[in-house]
Order: sequence, then C-alpha cells, then structure tokens
Amino acid sequence: MTPVQITIEDVSGAPAGKVVKLIHIVGQLDESNVDEQAKSIYQVIETNPQGLSLVFDVTGLEYMNSKSIGYLTDWYSKVSAAGGKVVLASPRENILDILQVVGLTQLVNAYPSLDEAKAAVMQ
Repeated sequence: MTPVQITIEDVSGAPAGKVVKLIHIVGQLDESNVDEQAKSIYQVIETNPQGLSLVFDVTGLEYMNSKSIGYLTDWYSKVSAAGGKVVLASPRENILDILQVVGLTQLVNAYPSLDEAKAAVMQ
C-alpha cells in the first residue's frame, strides 16, 4: 500500500450556518489506498449535510490517480448540491496540471495558499 496521510480539522471563524473543514492530504492517493481513505471524507459530508465547505490542503499531495480524481469530483457534487464549496490549497504543478486536463479546475478552484483558499470559502 502506498503511504498517504489524511487529517481533518475544523476551521474556526466560519459564518453562522456554515461548517468549514480543512482536509490535509500528504503522500500519494492511488488504487492501493484511495477507497479506504475516501471513507473519512464521506463521513464528514454525511455528518454535515448542509452548509459544509471543504478546503483540501494538497501541499503534500505528490500523486493522485484517476480514481482519486473521481472521488474529488463526487465530493464536489455532494457538497455543492448542499450549498457548500470545495477548494484546493497549494496544489503542486503536476496535480494542478492533471486537474486542468480533466476540466476539474473549472469546478473546484485552486488557490496558491491555504489562507486564500480558506478566505474563498468563508465568504
């Protein structure tokens, strides 16, 4: 199994009625681990069905395969359908390139810093 670490924390200061979660991903998301790792993110989405926004800190994400891109697309669909936002913070060039090629950056905005990504969902 390829090593990956996902941690989830609350972002303080969210406006009333909004829940913002920061999801740090470090390592590689691939066929060997993405199904298991996705469960924790789905749990956050199910626990907060309305007003949830997700900030993915992908500074440490080295690689993601097509299946993990599919999960990201599904998380975006579920969160945005409930009025929330999904954004990426500090993606590496290789990650940003692949997301642009598949057109996901037209839906999920990527910001150069974590502070900018947090600010985008706090509005």
